[in-house]
Amino acid sequence: MYKIGLGYDIHTLCEGRDLIIGGVKITHEKGLMGHSDADVLIHAIIDAMLGALALSDIGTIFPDTDAKYKNIDSTILLRHVNEKIMENGYEIVNIDSNIIAQEPKMMPYIPKMREAVNKVLKIGLQNISIKAKTNEKMDAVGQKLAIEAHAVVLLKKRGE
Repeated sequence: MYKIGLGYDIHTLCEGRDLIIGGVKITHEKGLMGHSDADVLIHAIIDAMLGALALSDIGTIFPDTDAKYKNIDSTILLRHVNEKIMENGYEIVNIDSNIIAQEPKMMPYIPKMREAVNKVLKIGLQNISIKAKTNEKMDAVGQKLAIEAHAVVLLKKRGE
């Protein structure tokens, strides 16, 4: 049996924080605001994974009211959710994702992002797609106020 999940996240850019996307520190004068490290791509992937099995969403599983998640590396959360996927008898077939940012340019960082995601999920680089888009200067993303990400995850029952 196959299941598909869709994930989305958006965070505002702010001064005084590192910009972490896809588990990679990106050189930029601003970072993303959030309770954790605010890794918008990893959060979208997590929501897609949870959604595929109807296991709620990232905010329910890792609430921003819990101090233990303050500034946590989102790849730790990704590992935890992958364990939930496996406990439910599923495995990830592939991930397709988009990062939407006016700046900085994401393309130079995408190979490292794919490697960082694969380091946690161990599904093979050929099964991890990360693409970069802009919003052509429209809306909060296009005006350099935020960065968003979308992800789709396909799961299959192990052994099928």
